[in-house]
Amino acid sequence: MSEPAITENLIADHGLKPNEYQRILDLLGREPSFTELGIFSAMWNEHCSYKSSKCWLRTLPTTGPQVICGPGENAGVIDIGDGQACIFKMESHNHPSFIEPYQGAATGVGGILRDVFTMGARPVAALNALRFGSPDHPKTKSIVRGVVAGIGGYGNCFGVPMVGGEVEFHSAYDGNPLVNAMAVGLADADKIFYSAASGIGMPIVYLGAKTGRDGVGGATMASDEFGADAEDKRPTVQVGDPFTEKRLLEATLELMASGAVISIQDMGAAGLTCSAVEMGDKGDLGVILDLEKVPTREAHMSAYEMMLSESQERMLMVLRPEKEDEARAIFEKWDLDFAVVGETIAEDRFIVRLNGETKADLPLKALSGEAPEYDRPWVPTPAPTPLNDVPEVAVDEALLRLMGSPDLASRRWVWEQYDHMVMADTVQRPGGDAAVVRIHGTNKALAMTADVTPRYCVADPVEGGRQAVAEAYRNLCAVGARPLAATDNLNFGNPEKPEIMGQLVGCIEGIGAACAALDMPIVSGNVSLYNETEGQAILPTPTIGGVGLLDDIDTMLTMGFKSGGEAILLLGRMEGWLGRSLYLREMHGQEAGMAPPVDLEAERAAGELVQQLAKEGALTAAHDVGDGGIGVALAEMALAGDIGCTVRSPGGRDDATFFGEDQGRYLVTVLSESVEQMFTVAEAAGVPAVWIGETGGEAVEIAGKAVPLTKLRNAHEGWFPAYMGDAV
Repeated sequence: MSEPAITENLIADHGLKPNEYQRILDLLGREPSFTELGIFSAMWNEHCSYKSSKCWLRTLPTTGPQVICGPGENAGVIDIGDGQACIFKMESHNHPSFIEPYQGAATGVGGILRDVFTMGARPVAALNALRFGSPDHPKTKSIVRGVVAGIGGYGNCFGVPMVGGEVEFHSAYDGNPLVNAMAVGLADADKIFYSAASGIGMPIVYLGAKTGRDGVGGATMASDEFGADAEDKRPTVQVGDPFTEKRLLEATLELMASGAVISIQDMGAAGLTCSAVEMGDKGDLGVILDLEKVPTREAHMSAYEMMLSESQERMLMVLRPEKEDEARAIFEKWDLDFAVVGETIAEDRFIVRLNGETKADLPLKALSGEAPEYDRPWVPTPAPTPLNDVPEVAVDEALLRLMGSPDLASRRWVWEQYDHMVMADTVQRPGGDAAVVRIHGTNKALAMTADVTPRYCVADPVEGGRQAVAEAYRNLCAVGARPLAATDNLNFGNPEKPEIMGQLVGCIEGIGAACAALDMPIVSGNVSLYNETEGQAILPTPTIGGVGLLDDIDTMLTMGFKSGGEAILLLGRMEGWLGRSLYLREMHGQEAGMAPPVDLEAERAAGELVQQLAKEGALTAAHDVGDGGIGVALAEMALAGDIGCTVRSPGGRDDATFFGEDQGRYLVTVLSESVEQMFTVAEAAGVPAVWIGETGGEAVEIAGKAVPLTKLRNAHEGWFPAYMGDAV
């Protein structure tokens, strides 16, 4: 089969700029072959090279005594004591999920699970952060249906509990939904597997499912904006098989236990190309691949197709030669392909052959080390116009409408389609501040969450970045966990636009400051850029996944009220910040004003106080105050416990007091006789504390306005099923 001529249009179709192609010519001293062009496009696209973000990502804090392995591997690794490690990461599958929602979301789950078990961990939990267009947009409902079904279909079959996440709607995502998938696993701290190849003449082994034509060019597609031809990109979306992935997990862990593995790499974005190059680059070795040995499920595949295919459930390994027969037997037992497809060499070359014909002969180091790196022009986000006068709405009317609004309504319709109890270690299910999963066979547990508030980020990227980390930190503290580390998924528009690049720079600055102040280093992550359709960018959405540790699961906090007659205390300030609040948007149709400021010192003081009180058993319930402010937090606690409350007005505007979104706050309940002691402890910690009411009754009564729990529950639980109609 003859290869096409290299033309300007072909170069552009591969996502390479003229200056980047000239760099290739300078490196090679000749024109690349068609296969070589594909390899360069795969390695030098935004999705794989981080060429627009790398210089800013280096500013993030990534180390600490708890960090075993930071960014650069398949996933981050942290020490959780007792010889155990937690391995976790978050990644995006945004573009594929718009083109083909079910498979896009499903393969996003599959890919992030492989990132975790490639390092020797058994996945114990998965989360997802989903953002869809306006509920009124004609495509939104079908995308929601497909994405949720894809996540459940893959995760449920694989057998990992889907324990948490978030779902939001906004017109900025009409043409570009976001699907961010996170996975968490456990391993012995002295049995972590890395991707750097070592040893000359070592066999390179292909593991897992066969290679097909699905997903060819997927990474390049994910590094481009969408236009009117988005549907034409459907062939670039991968097709997943969760049962094969389950077998791949078991075979891989068994293989690792055999001592056969020198290094191992998931075949994710850019498939065979990226995995082979990364293994060689990290080990300072060259690689030879003989593609006729690659197991394929379609006839007459070209070298180009095999190198750029993103078929799922595949891995690449450098094997100890004396263990080949034992390793092959393991994979054959699990009915998976096992093929020696190449070897490591001393020379800095990446040589790809097919039936004896050399299809690519490239300097391997240059494929990653010489990838373009841009310090793109950027401009700071201008301060938004101040809020105009905001008419006051009665507290009971506002509370009922907010609890039944798209962004605050119960997500039960979503998470009931996921198996969140498989493996029998899920202790706190979806719907709380953070999920909690027992570390099997112990009384310890991991807490995990994913969070960001894009409406804050678009108003002030620095403050929004700080708040995303602070919110994740609060979610973990609110269940009594000690936050340990974070992963990020930075979703933005076109970085070639200075205003978009400014959003990215600002958010990274805020994230870095918060991670340093709260001792939550970033240990892994992903950057997803060019999230635009026909020039319309998404809101800046730097999702933060946080992981924390409960040393004793018996100290875990939940948010539901436990009994009547208990005191409700607010830890933190009550200032009534309405800028960018959901109250402002839902009640007045405004997305205006400044984002609420984040005091990182106050965040840490309040979080550590809640952790301390949890360990002492001093609290009966706790809940982070986030979207919708105190009023919504109270209603959520009441519905979770099926117990009402009565809360006084401190004076001033009740709507601002109860629906303002001031940061760094928790609602907690204590026995009435413990209130004075709580004030003393809070004062010693430097955390403001105020009694605001007590639990009891069958309504949420705020400032003299009561809403019955039955009415609140109907509004809160009713929106999603009513919106989706017969899609249950």
